[in-house]
Parts: sequence; C-alpha cells; structure tokens
Amino acid sequence: MQLLKKVENGFQQLKIGQQHIKTALEHLAKWLSDDMFKDYRAQIEYLIASEKWSFLLDSFYQVMPFGTGGRRGLVGIGPNRINLWTIRASAQGHSQYLLQQYGQEAQKRGLVLAYDVREYSQKGVYDDSLANPVMDLNCKQLAEAAAQVYVANGIKVFMFNGVRSTPELSFAIRYLQAVAGDVFSASHNLPTDNGKKVYNESGGQLIPPYDQILVDQVTEKVTTIPTMSLEEAKTKGLLVEIGAEVDQAYWDAVISVSLAQERSLKILYSPLHGTGLTSVYPVLQQLGFDVALDPRTSNLSGAFENVTFHIPNPEVRASFDTSLPAAEKSKADIIINTDPDADRIGVMVKHKDEWVFLNGNEIGIILAQYGISKFKAKQILSDDCVIIKTGVTTSLIEKIAQENKIECFADLLVGFKYIGEAMEQLEKAGQMQKFILGTEESHGYIIGNYARDKDAACAAVWIAELAAELKKADQTLIDYLHAIYAQYGYCHNALSEIRLLGAQGMEQINLIMEDLRRNNIKALHGFDIKQKINLRDGKPFLSMTDQSARNVLIFKLSNKHDTQNIRMIVRPSGTEPKIKIYVEVFGKPCQLADLQIEINKISAYKDDLEKALLQYCYKVLHVDFPERGFLLFWQLPLESKLQYFKIEDEIVRLKRIPDPKIRLEKLNQVLEFLGADPITKVDPAFSSKYKMGIKKYLELI
Repeated sequence: MQLLKKVENGFQQLKIGQQHIKTALEHLAKWLSDDMFKDYRAQIEYLIASEKWSFLLDSFYQVMPFGTGGRRGLVGIGPNRINLWTIRASAQGHSQYLLQQYGQEAQKRGLVLAYDVREYSQKGVYDDSLANPVMDLNCKQLAEAAAQVYVANGIKVFMFNGVRSTPELSFAIRYLQAVAGDVFSASHNLPTDNGKKVYNESGGQLIPPYDQILVDQVTEKVTTIPTMSLEEAKTKGLLVEIGAEVDQAYWDAVISVSLAQERSLKILYSPLHGTGLTSVYPVLQQLGFDVALDPRTSNLSGAFENVTFHIPNPEVRASFDTSLPAAEKSKADIIINTDPDADRIGVMVKHKDEWVFLNGNEIGIILAQYGISKFKAKQILSDDCVIIKTGVTTSLIEKIAQENKIECFADLLVGFKYIGEAMEQLEKAGQMQKFILGTEESHGYIIGNYARDKDAACAAVWIAELAAELKKADQTLIDYLHAIYAQYGYCHNALSEIRLLGAQGMEQINLIMEDLRRNNIKALHGFDIKQKINLRDGKPFLSMTDQSARNVLIFKLSNKHDTQNIRMIVRPSGTEPKIKIYVEVFGKPCQLADLQIEINKISAYKDDLEKALLQYCYKVLHVDFPERGFLLFWQLPLESKLQYFKIEDEIVRLKRIPDPKIRLEKLNQVLEFLGADPITKVDPAFSSKYKMGIKKYLELI
C-alpha cells in the first residue's frame, strides 16, 4: 500500500528502535484496511498527509499497556490511545477472562460499571473539519460502549445512573456481590486523557498474575467483538440501573469510620469539577460538618476549566488556587479537595493566618497517628493491629507503628491494589477488625472494611473530626504534625519526575533505569551509597505485569550524624510517561522549639540529593540541564522544559514591540506549547535571571 510506504519512510526519520516501527506499521495496516476501523480512516489519512510521524508512531507502536492502576492515557486514534475500539476490545477480553474464571457465575452475578466527568475536546490535533469519532468522547459513552460488549457475552451489567466516584464502585461490587467492575476515568490526569480501571470481586484491582491473564486475553485472544444494544439488554434483564440505594449504603459505610463527635469546624470543599459531589460532600454533610462548596470548581466538567493548569490533582499545590479566595471569604479552617474520581484527597490548613499545603505523606502521617490514638483511647489497640503502606511511602509511618508496638506492612509494591490485596488477606484471616489504615504517598488512603481501593471520603472524615478537636484546643493540623515530627524525627519526603513523552520517551525511561541498574554509583553530592536494592532480583516473576511492577531501584545512603534514614527510590510510572524519583531524609527527634532549624537542615539535604540524582539521569540522556530548570513547573515534560530555554530570548525580544496588545498576543503564541497557564509554569525560572516576572518585564501589568 502506497500510504504505508510513505509512513515507513517517515518513521525512518525518527530516532526510534526498528521494532517499534515494525509494530506501528502492522497496526496501521490493520486500521487502514479493516472495516472495523472505517470511521477512523479519514483522520489517519490526514495524519499521514500532514507527516505527523512522531504522533502517528506513538499512536500505533503498541497496544496501550495495563499499568499500576489500569489502562489510561491520551484519547485519540490508534491502539495506544483511548477510543471506543480500545475500550470495546478491553471489554471483550475482560468478558472472556470472566467467563473463563467464573463460568455461568459471571453471567449470573454480573459486574458493575461507573464513570466520571471526562470529555475529550482538544482541538488542533486532528483535522477539525473532518468527522472525528473521538471528539467529545466522554466517560459515559465509554461505559456504555463497554456495557454493549459485556451484555452481548451474556454478562449482567449494573450501571450507575450518573457519575460516581471510584471508591463507590469498589463498594458497589462488594455490596451487590458482583464478580467484577470497571470505572471509566483517568483519575487526576490532564483533560486530554481517559481510561479504565478493572476491579475483581473483592472490590480491588487485579494484581499479578491475574492482570497478566486479562492483558493476554485483550491483546492476543480477542478475534471478534460482539455488541448488543442497551435497549435490548434492558429488555432481557441484562442491564440494571443502580443509584440511590447503593449511594446511601456507601455513605453509611463511610460514616461508620468516624471516631469522634466534635463538629465545630468550617470546611471549604472543592471536588475539582468531579465526582466528590456524590461522595465526600454528602458524607461530611450527613456527619454534621459545616461544609461549603467552592463556587468555581463545583460544577461537573471534564474540562477542569477553573483548575490551575487544568490539572485536577490534589498532589499539585496549584490545584487549590481557585479555592483560596472562597476559603478566605467563608472564614474556613481547612480546605479539602479531591481529584475527579474522588479517590485522592488534598488538604490545606489555615495556620497562623497562612494557608499551608499538606503533601500525601504528611496527610498519611496525621491519619496514622490519629487512628492509633483513637484505637488506644477506645482500648482496642493491640500488637496485632495493622497499618499498611507502600514502600515509597514515608518511613515515619513505620516508625510510629513500631513505637506504638503495632504491625506495619511497610514494603508493598507501588499501587493501591497491593494494599487492597493485603486487606483481603486480613479479612480471610478474620483480622480486619484490627486494620487501622492503608496509605500511599500519592494522597491515597482507606479506612474501614467497605472497599478495597483508596477513598477520599473516609480520609476526609478523619481529617475533619481531628481538625475540629484541635480547633477546640486552639491548635491546627500543622501543630499536630509538628508535634509528631518533634517526637519521632522530621522526615522530609519529596517526589520528582522526568516526564518523557511518546515511544522515544519510553526508550529514554528504559535507558535511565538500565544505567542505574547496571552502574555502581558510589556517592551523590557527598552522600555515600551503601546499598542498592533491585526489586527485580530474588523471587521469579509471576508475569510480565509483575516484572513491570518490580521495575524499582532503592538506594540506601549512609546517614549523617543528625539523620536516621536516607534513601532514594527510582521507578517508571505505571500509568503515565515518566520516571519517578522519591527522596527521603529522616532526621532525629528534637525539641519542638528547635523543629524549624531541623526542618531547614533536613530539607537542604533533600534538595542537594534530589538535584544530584536528577542531573545524573539527565546526563544519561546526554542532556545539559540548566540549574534554573529546577524552577520550572515540575510536571512539564523534559522536552518542554528544554524548549523553554530555547525560546527565552524570544520572550525578551518581545519588549521591543510598542503595542502592548500585540506584545501579549505574541507572548501567548510563543508560550502556546506549554499548555494551560503557561506563564505560571515558567515565571520562577524567568524571574531568577531577569529579577522580575514575564508580565512585569514586558510591561503587561
């Protein structure tokens, strides 16, 4: 085919492995010739005519993989994109898996489907003048497309009658005694993304080797994809709508984790345009808290239009920007926000007239100490009580557990599914009444025994009632945290990342991991490396997904005289195109009056180590990364960071344009590649050199 020959010649211009090119061409040949993909063909031909080789390669070089939290990524055309075909193929593979595992029981018990608010609306990627089957594609449509496949396989589907949170899906599977469930969401990702997470009959995500069996079904054993109309499915009793009954049962389950009665607290809540309106908000209301909604981010919207950078992620401090004025106006004591599927929680605290952001580790530390103290007060704390955390989550939680003589499962692989599985094992052993908390550093927590995934709602309950008790004593959550640090030692945990996009980015991520795995690094910035742990060593892999999950390197460093633990952990993300770097420096106990000195010292150690390891990784990629680059928004792709320094002089030259309107117009054009709120993303780096922000420099304010 002439088109394929043109594509092959175009791909050869890219710096990419031949295997990726070969696979991409095979997939393209199928999508251009098979009637199953006829609706996509015009847009594929446009991409070829436009010679968008890098974009085409990334869209077709693989079938989107199954990561730590399921399958998520960019909406678009091709097997490495989320679209109706990839979702239907996933549903068919999942149907085959369920029928294989459960037989007729799968058809009888069925599965539950939930979805959130996402909707694809990005212009300028494809030909906007042509029909485009992915434009305006939303989570509900993805859920309905999957439902058509499940029911065609004779599997009953319970579908929510509107958007719902991911943790409510986990609860609903258990409540309805279904064999499985899917949630259609891309969690906290950009608006350009979508996806799905798959759950088992316990309400947890699939772990190795079961996730591999599912992946093999989807990628290798789907030959046809039958569908049945939803109208026919309803008539046959194969599609059942669920709503109010499950909602109230879920709310009651979350409410049951409450450990205190104090309610005198003003809360501003932001769902970041997402499903927390159906979980966190009604739970806090029913518990009697004074909770107000942020007026700017409380409408359901997949564009996340009023969130800074359009990144609805509680891990990002800027996700609170638009809520702060409303918090001030309402005289709130704390702000709580949640990501679109409401499994992650963010917290800011009014402390000494300043708003202070709590990171995921800090929230986990507070919840662990609170849970233990309440169990102790109720005289139910014993040495077989359990806290569960992932290995990258702060070591301070393990220290708190040890000091209180309780058990801590401390070294689980990354992914809340491993916490859910540990909870399931506790339940099978009849020990779930001893479970206190499951926690991970990325703002995920679970309390109680009603779900097997993280839930912002249960964390919000404990945070709110603790904050209310502290307020009565003229203290805040920050006072509480500082007392913990003084008692156990200040533990500074930081997450950095190098975001590397596309097929080439995947190769670069592998290059960094292989270099770090192979080379024996003796020291970093004066810190001796005493041990390197490769989690791929030791026991045999259960599956390829297990091998992927264990793609983790842990570096243990020699302590200074004033530290009790220093470590760095490096791993590729399981759901996004980036390599993640976790740095922990754990100080020693101190007097509360000396805590700020300790914080400054330990933070300086962390900064030095973080930069040294990042610079090492950049050198592996032959990138000369400027010092000011560390001031750019941390979630920008590396390519965008480097591009900024190439165009910085162009920004400076805009000052010569006399008309400020034209000056602003040109500035927006120059920074367009940075996406939403571009000036905010680069202003600190610009200010570091020019001693003022971009708008002030260009006399636009």
